[in-house]
Amino acid sequence: MSENLISPEVWMHGPVAGVPPLLQPVAHALLQAKEEVVIMMKDFPAELLWIKVAGMASVAFHLQHMTGVLDRLFTYAGNGQLTTEQLVYLGNEGKVEYAITPELLVAAFNMAVQQAIKQLKMIDENILTEFRGVGRKKLPSTVIGLLVHAAEHTMRHTGQLLVTINVLKAGL
Repeated sequence: MSENLISPEVWMHGPVAGVPPLLQPVAHALLQAKEEVVIMMKDFPAELLWIKVAGMASVAFHLQHMTGVLDRLFTYAGNGQLTTEQLVYLGNEGKVEYAITPELLVAAFNMAVQQAIKQLKMIDENILTEFRGVGRKKLPSTVIGLLVHAAEHTMRHTGQLLVTINVLKAGL
């Protein structure tokens, strides 16, 4: 763990109030990602947001994607389908928009995590194994499958974001 990251990690702080016991790991992972993103993005130069290192995703894409993934996967977990607004957001992930600032991207991600935690608090553990269809094809998943995937996917992109940020800053 980087010396700049908060210690101990979120999962070592104990249960997140109001989150059902079986969903604590999801909450911990999302809150950990939120803490790490805030630290990584502190004073991040806006001119580096859209740069792709070795053809890989930009910092802006990772932040947009993590925000969108949480919204989409929690929609499916709630037995909903994506709205037109969500589909437009998905289509715009990674499209260069210089009016977007690091602060706006971090704020949007933080709000997505807060909304996800709020939703976790409302989930009855008895429905965790219920079927949930994903997308227009209704690909098979479950409530817990979607929630765990939301957490692991967010953490995967948090790690990629860390590498991308460090490589970009090293080039300054």
